[in-house]
Amino acid sequence: MELKMKETFRAIVVREQSDGSFQRSIENAEASSLPEGEVIIKVEYSSLNYKDALSSTGNRGVTRKYPHTPGIDAAGIVVSDTSGQFKPGQQVIITGYDFGMNTHGGFGEYIRVPAKWIVPLPDTLTLKESMIYGTAGFTAALSVNKLVNYGVKPEDGPILVTGATGGVGSVAVSILSRLGYSVIALTGKEQARDMLIKSGAKDIISREALLENSHKAMLKEQWAGVIDTVGGNILEAVIKSTKYSGCVTCCGNVASASISVTVYPFILRGVALLGVDSVECPMDIRTGIWEKMAGQWKPENLEDNSREISLDEVSDNVDLMLKGQLKGRTVINLNK
Repeated sequence: MELKMKETFRAIVVREQSDGSFQRSIENAEASSLPEGEVIIKVEYSSLNYKDALSSTGNRGVTRKYPHTPGIDAAGIVVSDTSGQFKPGQQVIITGYDFGMNTHGGFGEYIRVPAKWIVPLPDTLTLKESMIYGTAGFTAALSVNKLVNYGVKPEDGPILVTGATGGVGSVAVSILSRLGYSVIALTGKEQARDMLIKSGAKDIISREALLENSHKAMLKEQWAGVIDTVGGNILEAVIKSTKYSGCVTCCGNVASASISVTVYPFILRGVALLGVDSVECPMDIRTGIWEKMAGQWKPENLEDNSREISLDEVSDNVDLMLKGQLKGRTVINLNK
């Protein structure tokens, strides 16, 4: 397949206004505006993540300089590659590194990135499926991988997933269920019960139930393992209630970036707290995880908790995400 890049293409651009506010709109971007890199890619699909929503509203902790095109995920077709690593027409995935944060991201029809950022699309995965996963799904799979490698087995007891209706949490529930774990989903959205049960959760608990008596230094042992996506007081409570020699993974801070716990869960129960980072994950681990996501870990219901939107619908969905009104995964079809 031979592709030729357009001189101008559609992209969402976020600009800082004279009053300090930020405005996002779809513009005709020029090819010359793309950053340096060996590989030009025609983006077929992207996805909406919380980082994208923050970047779209001028959050300097995510994006330092504006104007900017957000989108920390992209899947598409190679147009050209001066490094020689990828062939024109090859299907590829880009997540992590500085993509979409301080470089032109996936909310545009074309991107240019370093070859070292690119993962070849596995044969058993479509471009759309890769973006149903996206950074959120990749982070979920990294979290599951930490749990599995630590030695937590299905017969050891239930696994709690916090923020279970979010992008990371919903994929984690599906993968864990496929691997035979008994998954308990934590959510503040009771209306999402049916969705979570269909995804493979054995039961649902509320935040209120988890946080009951959470002021205590130690809580009743409940979880063989935990995938925490929210941080804050939720992470504090799950550390206190994890079983002896259990494992808690941590990948998010939407509740808070701070926690306050005693050392007792660690020195009396041997609980492990493992951090998960998808941004600088080494390429050998990255490609291995994507192969698992495309193969033995791929949920049969992968598309069930996803919805597809066009580039024109992204701005409204950013607002919904910031209000906590989105669930599952939102995929952006750049050809729609």
